[in-house]
Amino acid sequence: MPGENLSRDEARERAALLSVDGYEVSLDLRSAVGDGAGAGEPRTFRSVTTIRFRCNEPGAASFADLIAPSVTALSLNGRDLDPSEVFDGSRIVLEELAAENELVVDAQCAYSRTGEGLHRFVDPEDGEVYLYTQYEPADSRRVFANFEQPDLKAPFRFEVRAPEGWTVWSNGAGERADGVWRFAETKPISTYITCVVAGPYHYVTDSYERTFEDGTRLEIPLGAMCRKGLAPHFDHDDVFLVTKQGLDFFHDHFDYPYPFGKYDQAFVPEYNLGAMENPGLVTFREEYIFRGKVTQASYEARANVILHEMAHMWFGDLVTMEWWDDLWLKESFADFMGTFANVGATRFGNAWITFANRRKAWAYRADQLPSTHPVTADIRDLQDAKLNFDGITYAKGASVLKQLVAYVGEEPFLEGARRYFKRNAYGNTRLGDLLSVLEETSGRDMAAWAGAWLQTAGVNTLTPQVLLDAAGRVSELAVLQEAPESHPRLRPHRVAVGLYRRTPAGALERYARVETDVDGPRTVVAELAGAAAPELVLVNDDDLTYCKMRLDATSLATLRDHLGALTDPLARAQCWSALWNLTRDALLPARDFVELVLRFAGRESEIGVVQMLHAWTNSALVHYAAPQWRATGEWLVADGALDELRRAEPGSEHQLAWARFFATVASSEADLGLLRELLDGTAKIDGLEVDQELRWAFLEPLAAHGAADEAALAAELARDDTASGKRHQVRCLAARPSAAVKAQAWAQVVESDALSNALVEATIAGFAQPAQRELTAPYAERYFAAIERVWRERSIQIGMDVVRGLFPAYQDSPQTLAATDAWLESHREAAPALRRLVLEARDDLARALRGQAHDAGTFGQ
Repeated sequence: MPGENLSRDEARERAALLSVDGYEVSLDLRSAVGDGAGAGEPRTFRSVTTIRFRCNEPGAASFADLIAPSVTALSLNGRDLDPSEVFDGSRIVLEELAAENELVVDAQCAYSRTGEGLHRFVDPEDGEVYLYTQYEPADSRRVFANFEQPDLKAPFRFEVRAPEGWTVWSNGAGERADGVWRFAETKPISTYITCVVAGPYHYVTDSYERTFEDGTRLEIPLGAMCRKGLAPHFDHDDVFLVTKQGLDFFHDHFDYPYPFGKYDQAFVPEYNLGAMENPGLVTFREEYIFRGKVTQASYEARANVILHEMAHMWFGDLVTMEWWDDLWLKESFADFMGTFANVGATRFGNAWITFANRRKAWAYRADQLPSTHPVTADIRDLQDAKLNFDGITYAKGASVLKQLVAYVGEEPFLEGARRYFKRNAYGNTRLGDLLSVLEETSGRDMAAWAGAWLQTAGVNTLTPQVLLDAAGRVSELAVLQEAPESHPRLRPHRVAVGLYRRTPAGALERYARVETDVDGPRTVVAELAGAAAPELVLVNDDDLTYCKMRLDATSLATLRDHLGALTDPLARAQCWSALWNLTRDALLPARDFVELVLRFAGRESEIGVVQMLHAWTNSALVHYAAPQWRATGEWLVADGALDELRRAEPGSEHQLAWARFFATVASSEADLGLLRELLDGTAKIDGLEVDQELRWAFLEPLAAHGAADEAALAAELARDDTASGKRHQVRCLAARPSAAVKAQAWAQVVESDALSNALVEATIAGFAQPAQRELTAPYAERYFAAIERVWRERSIQIGMDVVRGLFPAYQDSPQTLAATDAWLESHREAAPALRRLVLEARDDLARALRGQAHDAGTFGQ
């Protein structure tokens, strides 16, 4: 990896020297099928690239980027270059540049099995081969020679030779003639959002039409594709519905017609990300095509991703950040716009609840890690950039923008976006370019706002302080603001403070609300003086700002007894979030959180909140509960989950969610026996359809507890002999409680690179089982001995998967913490990105130990 890195300073120097006029890229992908290379040799394809570019200092030297096993021929301005002299495996040295230049590179590039570059997938169901590209932040150089940085934009022309019977797609519209697919030239775009998808994909079409006020008519051809094996499950009508709703919404709000011609959406296998915003050809992980019954939360999540990527057509593709420091300029906006459009344009009108409950949880965790950073980050190089696709850049940035809308108003915010697009179309920007238009449209001091919200790290805590008079009414209500010692900045917050109390019928409802600006350590909300005494105070009611919302003693006592009586679903979601933050911060014992879930989660109407509570409860048991209580807690939760499963409305999404959660926590002989009987049909729960995906969900705990052997898993794979089935089987095989199984799984992931990215992920997920702490204990020492080599030898994506996924988090003891500290101390010169991953895992472990100590101390264990 080190030789493949690119620093910000190198990129700035190259951008100051060069400007690119255009690319012509010719790929021959006929080698994707048939016999590959010899043993140990990568399967390759021919890539021929012509780059026309200018140099403003004739005679100067620079370099082009290419990661390839070999280069066949090179020429610069008609002069042949010796590849052995100018190509080192990742860079091509370019000397004696002219004012105008033409570089031609004929290379053999490698197909990928890690989801980086041109990924090649063989479908085990029918043997068909599928290809797709994934580049962000800098993997297009694995497919064609280029200048791999976002601010050297250019038009692209692609042509592709492919096996007979295949279809090929790229960013522009394409046609096949004389055995070659040729694609229309793109607008000026960055290298990382170019794309090629090729194979025997199942493809469906539709169209979007719109007539603007001036009579101009816009028609956008729509397409959607997936593997043939998934075609029976592909609900493309819903994909197209959300797509059209999104295009209507963004045209209504952005006042800039979609600029990239067609709009294809490809659902592809073994995808590392959720999706990627390639203009005209968005790629998604194929898990967004649902093979079995799922809850509405899954459909809402898919709609959010579709709209997030669509927002990128303007934020990121039309206008692109200059360097990865300002990655937030596209990701924070797209994350905000995904939910904004979901609420405003689709059937998912409660999407802000999901945002408050799920998306912000990601941000809060990331913002309390030692690796937290400002939304506008300091990105020194490409390894930094890869790791900064995180909860800060996405979810905190989106939360900050939501707060900005509350601060300046929705219309000034959107007008700022319109001006930003028009002034910077097909160009690159920095933070100041956006702030200047927002200052124009809002009249606010955006520099001060940015200093507080974008250029400093950390999350503030807001707590209510209520003083009552002799008559029992509010004499003063204040909001206290705190910041952690590591990031002591107090910020201006636009908040709504809500007061709640029970009605005569027992419902817990809001009776007073005031919007106000909180600034400094203590802010008095004068408008609430004289109000009746509240039973519950929410200092971030309606979730306007980004903060950890604390509860005073009265509010916490109210929620312990009456959380289920709170009628407003967003308020409930925020209360659950506050309780979870208290648990993670070792201020609420884990078993208290578990008890609250067991008492009130069954009454929760919002299915996304229910599923989030399931995940948090499992985490509370596994990480934050005292080890002495863990077995008791597991029994209580499994018993409670089974009760809710039986009580849920037959056939409902709540029933499905509780069934999946029950499987996650099942461990007793009786519970495992029930799962086995549900699988073989000897037991039934009215309305619960045990489809193929649910069968695998039931099989994993059976495998992990030794109740499903290799033969049972092989039989299930025969029943579901698909790519999805294979991933499930690999995970279940690695989950079995055997020393030999763990040794094999470890070797397959750590000592070999034979597995694809998806099977690496599945193997790691199976290897790491919370019920197998003793079995995996020997691997803690081996982990620290191996990770630097893994980081050096493997791709950054696989390196990240291994370092994160195999950290001995279940060896939750001071000894593991000490071993982590010892590695960090003795590896001060290790790659910064690797150290960051280990530091983050160490922080999670330390937080878990504090939670366990609090849980044990509270109950005298």
